[in-house]
Amino acid sequence: MNRIRRPQIHVKYARLPGVLLLLAVVGISALFGGCRQPEADRLYALYLEHPPTEADWQRALPHRVEVRGGRVHKVEVFPDIDKDTVHTSTPSCHHGGTIPRPLPVEMKAFYTDRDLFLRLRWRDLTRDDAMNRWTFDGTKWVNNGALEDGFGMLWRPDEESRPFTCSLACHIEDFGVAGSTFHATNHMKLERPGPWYDLWNWKADRTGRLGFADDRWLDHKGMHGDLPGELHRPNSMRAEAGEKPFGPDDQPIYDGKGRRIDGSFRPAGSQAPGWLTERPSGRRADIRAVAIRDGDFWVVTLRRALDTGDPHDIVFSPAARNGFAFGLSVMDHTLDEHYASRAEERLVLLPAAAGDVRQPE
Repeated sequence: MNRIRRPQIHVKYARLPGVLLLLAVVGISALFGGCRQPEADRLYALYLEHPPTEADWQRALPHRVEVRGGRVHKVEVFPDIDKDTVHTSTPSCHHGGTIPRPLPVEMKAFYTDRDLFLRLRWRDLTRDDAMNRWTFDGTKWVNNGALEDGFGMLWRPDEESRPFTCSLACHIEDFGVAGSTFHATNHMKLERPGPWYDLWNWKADRTGRLGFADDRWLDHKGMHGDLPGELHRPNSMRAEAGEKPFGPDDQPIYDGKGRRIDGSFRPAGSQAPGWLTERPSGRRADIRAVAIRDGDFWVVTLRRALDTGDPHDIVFSPAARNGFAFGLSVMDHTLDEHYASRAEERLVLLPAAAGDVRQPE
């Protein structure tokens, strides 16, 4: 029988779908001396000479982080059903709700000589990025009472050596929501006095529409902006007068184009944001964020300088062989009932040689 001679195919390494993944495995093995297995709680960042392309992200080494204990936002299937019927026929009203399943978050990372790039991807069936949005019905302004999706990343400083997870590090004191409005202030803070932690907050509406994540830090006294000051305020006539915002007799101050609302005609269906966000500057603007919806998934890509020069920012370097400990929380249409990671996660920047994709002739 004649043997079939297969044609030889020459493919440059950079075009192979699994090259970055393969090189990452090789790099990780080298990092651990070739004998130790790479640890499961590590997110490995590969070095690139340029910002990652979409093709780079598709070939990146993924790391799965599970967050637990949050509240799932579900659309009411029967919005007009009698509330008393729901109350008397739902066991969770009297015996507590079912604990939500863990939410897996896929994370990927790259770095260049200057910047760190992180990508987070998680499933969220309800897109919530219109917090307290106003709609004009032709006669009056109506507020939707909605909250927003988001996530937070908490980074432990190098000098802190205690075991670290979000649930161990911090707790929330004196926070509440009455209907669709705040009745208290979020006082998330570290459980005990000690060093500060670097805190990144992405909010699907309030920071997402301006393309950034809020750069803050956390200690036992609470949260602080890298540049002091409040970035968000209610777009509400009542709030401007010192009263509770977003009620039925309230209306926005500015419309969707930033113009102050007066008595001039506007068509029914006109919208206005529920919150006014000041674009951050200086040290508060260190984290850029690009968010898209991919079907039922949020995909958020962060970019931050390895060393911002800010005294309350983590300095990322491949010289830190044990990496950088972090915790992750995810919000699903909520401000306080968030999912949180319970394991100590670590980001490790692999030496440049591990991510060096060459194209031999």
